[in-house]
Amino acid sequence: MPTNITTELLGEHPALNLISTDSEISATWLRAGEGLIGFGEWKSTSVKGANRFSDARKWWHEQLSTLKIQNNVHGSGTGPILFTSFAFDPSEESKLVIPKVIIGSKGGKSWITWIGDQTQPAITQYLTSKQAGAVSFETGALSDEEWKKRVASAVTKIKNGELEKVVLARDLIARNSENISVRNLISFLTKNYPSTWVFLVSNLIGATPELLVRLNKSLVTSRILAGTIRKSGDEARDLGLAASLAKSSKDLEEHEYAVRSVADALAPYCSSTNVPESPFVLHLANVMHLATDVTGVLNDSATPIDIFALIASLHPSAAVCGTPTQIANSVIDELEDMNRGRYAGPVGWIDARGDGEIGIALRTGQLSEDLKSMRIFSGCGIVAGSNPDDELAESQAKLSPMRTALEIRE
Repeated sequence: MPTNITTELLGEHPALNLISTDSEISATWLRAGEGLIGFGEWKSTSVKGANRFSDARKWWHEQLSTLKIQNNVHGSGTGPILFTSFAFDPSEESKLVIPKVIIGSKGGKSWITWIGDQTQPAITQYLTSKQAGAVSFETGALSDEEWKKRVASAVTKIKNGELEKVVLARDLIARNSENISVRNLISFLTKNYPSTWVFLVSNLIGATPELLVRLNKSLVTSRILAGTIRKSGDEARDLGLAASLAKSSKDLEEHEYAVRSVADALAPYCSSTNVPESPFVLHLANVMHLATDVTGVLNDSATPIDIFALIASLHPSAAVCGTPTQIANSVIDELEDMNRGRYAGPVGWIDARGDGEIGIALRTGQLSEDLKSMRIFSGCGIVAGSNPDDELAESQAKLSPMRTALEIRE
């Protein structure tokens, strides 16, 4: 017997991140007041191994086959939604979640989707509260000094010709005396980082500025970030810093590797691609990045191309791994001394048509099951011109969004 799933238009409502239903929040994908927020859990599973993307597709299609879909809204992001959070490494568990209730908003249109025979779930406004308890931070896998040594080792390998670029990550452990509030983290991140995609999937929470891939009908988009400079807080000085970033040979080299890896990965699937000749500078609250938006149009194919195929081809990109990929992966295993888990893995949503938006899980933290601690991550692209002290400062700037979100008590 099929399970009913219904999508209806909504009237006026508060901002998505302030919405509440009878169920706990289970997933988000929010940017500039638009996106998706899920409540409760209808089905969930884990996948791992080299075939995790195709296994995820198979599981999603199996769940869709049990649903009787009544979608009165239509369009990308409506109807049943799968939220995904894939591990960086295939040997680690990736998480798939289908919420019971999903509320979406895009282009001035809002909708609600719910699974089951009940009438449309009631929506109320959630009032944010202060985070209780005291937070403290502990060194993760490597101390600052030890991590700088690993960066220096990576630079030596690059200068010796072993590889062109590698991304080295580090972690920090936050502990709180009371339960960490998922709601408060999401509210803080959406308010303070509106140009990022704020995500939550299976206790992985973050605000990523990097879009691995968006598929809408046949149009493919990927936003690549590589090359970073910390903001000073002074507007005039930051304009000068942005200009220096745009001319930095070290950062332009790092960015070129990342853009090339994405363009090469998309080429087999697209009849045409557009790769801008030079990047633009993306301004975020605390840092600036060199950014490039690569677009393409899917090939006409006897076998339909969905977003799972694109994810499998794109991950891991040079922006989170390095160049060449296999050698960079080996250097990561040798030097990082930690398990990335789902940090730097593909995260986002996929609809019943195979369209979706998938980011890279950056500026993120993994919340513990008891909600009392969180492991937060950052990473830096290392090339021949990298300086360990500068890379440490960059990594600290990238830890700032999640660290500040955990520290805030207002």
